[in-house]
Amino acid sequence: MKPKEFLQYTYIFPVLAVIYYFAGFMGQGIISDIIAGILLTGSVLSAVHHAEVVAHKVGEPYGTIILALCITIIEVALIISLMVAGGEQAITLARDTVFAAVMIILNGIIGICVLVGGVKYFEQFFARTSATTYLVSIVSILVITLVLPNFTSSVNGPYYNNAQLIFVSIACLVIYGVFLMVQTVRHRSYFVPADGNAEEHFIPNKTQTIVSFFLLVVCLIIVVLMAKGLSKTIEDVVQSMGAPKSLVGVIIAGVVLLPEGLAAIRAARNNQFQSSLNLALGSALASIGLSIPAISAVSIMYDIPLVLGLEKKDIILLTLSVFIVMLSLSRGKTNILYGTVLLVNLAAYIFTVIVP
Repeated sequence: MKPKEFLQYTYIFPVLAVIYYFAGFMGQGIISDIIAGILLTGSVLSAVHHAEVVAHKVGEPYGTIILALCITIIEVALIISLMVAGGEQAITLARDTVFAAVMIILNGIIGICVLVGGVKYFEQFFARTSATTYLVSIVSILVITLVLPNFTSSVNGPYYNNAQLIFVSIACLVIYGVFLMVQTVRHRSYFVPADGNAEEHFIPNKTQTIVSFFLLVVCLIIVVLMAKGLSKTIEDVVQSMGAPKSLVGVIIAGVVLLPEGLAAIRAARNNQFQSSLNLALGSALASIGLSIPAISAVSIMYDIPLVLGLEKKDIILLTLSVFIVMLSLSRGKTNILYGTVLLVNLAAYIFTVIVP
């Protein structure tokens, strides 16, 4: 690699963000938080760049799997750290954050990708079998983890007891594990973009790939650390608006998902909707399929009550979102109406969080 390459913003922002965070400059006032927000945004954009470098080297669908797993690991780390620090006050944190992530992905990221691609290309095409494979796995895990707890009777309320948490965690891991085998081995062709939509990309060398992978991990870690550091400021702003505290989880989930979302939108703009779908639905599946087992393990070890069951309003919104996504992806091609409806669903979700 040439020395001048390290002067690009994708290398500078992560380094500055790490220095700024560990030097203790955050939380010193409005100006310091604004600077932190700028560095956080730059780190998010840098993460998108480095994720694309890695994806171009390893090819599909492995590139999108790497980014989905990185995002999920960081999301789980953030949730667990807040759960342990918050104790019983954080009993709904995991549910609210995972639910927010799923709603943002299904309605927001997919909605924007469909709308952006529809505006530019009128219609975009993808493999229906891939969408079906994703959605079968996602719907099963969603119902088992976020809906079924409301209807079990071993424990009063939207809880699982320890035995149920262990079973549900194993079920999530089995579904996700078999899905990965299908995606990478048995039916890999379902998830590879059609040759007609593929663009010529610069293939990075081994050194560039290693550097980008390292910086991708650094970017994702610093994004979560800074998002956690800014959570108190965000909380204060939310409270000053008179909005419920659950809005904080929506904001933090949105920040954590920014790298994945921007990468998916960029793929849609390049007429690679299959890659957008892999990024979005792969993140949704990893987010819930891996987060719940990890969170359940922490809940059992630290004896922290864990509310998983959604409220009736949220179940309705989740059902609507899944139903619309299934209809939108049932034909193997998209148009702007599907994207518009999904974004309206997202707006309804966010509005009902602010105005319950």
